[in-house]
Amino acid sequence: MATTLTAAAQFLIEQKYDAYTPDQHAVWAELVRRRRPQIDAYACRAYLEGYEILGLSDDRLPNLSAVTARLKPRTGWSATPVSGFMPSDAFFEMLDARMFPTTTWIRSRESLAYTPEPDIFHDVFGHVPMHTHPVFADFLQHYGNVCARIKDKETLERLGRLFWYTVEFGLIRENGKIRIYGSGVISSHGECTNVIDGGCEVRDFSLDEVLATPVKVDRIHSHLFAIDSFEQIYEAMHEAEKRVLAHL
Repeated sequence: MATTLTAAAQFLIEQKYDAYTPDQHAVWAELVRRRRPQIDAYACRAYLEGYEILGLSDDRLPNLSAVTARLKPRTGWSATPVSGFMPSDAFFEMLDARMFPTTTWIRSRESLAYTPEPDIFHDVFGHVPMHTHPVFADFLQHYGNVCARIKDKETLERLGRLFWYTVEFGLIRENGKIRIYGSGVISSHGECTNVIDGGCEVRDFSLDEVLATPVKVDRIHSHLFAIDSFEQIYEAMHEAEKRVLAHL
């Protein structure tokens, strides 16, 4: 596991929490209010428990230091403030170090429904609660560790599909029902509604099929993949690593 950041060091910043305005806190509160009904009804247990463990507030922006203070003792992860978009080598380096790159800006009131770049709502509300789950946390660190060692762009693109269909848009079966855990479904009303209303075909998770399914960022998903447990993606990442190493 990486302990000293090199590629990512230049992107680390401090969160200036006291600089947030009342309106920015109100934007966070409005975003949470809009997502709460679907999240309470359809998010997986691990996400809902993680939200409570982290002590996230429904009406105030998260203080990343306070989030990390609750998160790190459980899984070794931190919500680490960064300046914004990062190149892949810096991103993977941080994942390997169990430091989740977390933006500190919040979208404007005019962009409540959608923002093209991840903001603190997507990063914290969408991602970080899942980092309290030990198996998911280990999966995510291992993903970063493997990708940090790969230079071939085609191989990274294929492994990126595993990240996309799990961390970003993953579904899980719980008690015979489809529940959501991927940040892109958690934070998006449109994607979540698409799953709930049956507009999206839910396929059984298969590493082979996931790696063969290109990512399309310009449309609502026509199909996604459901796991039976987080151990399934943990094991899938180890299998993916074996395949990658065999071709290096």
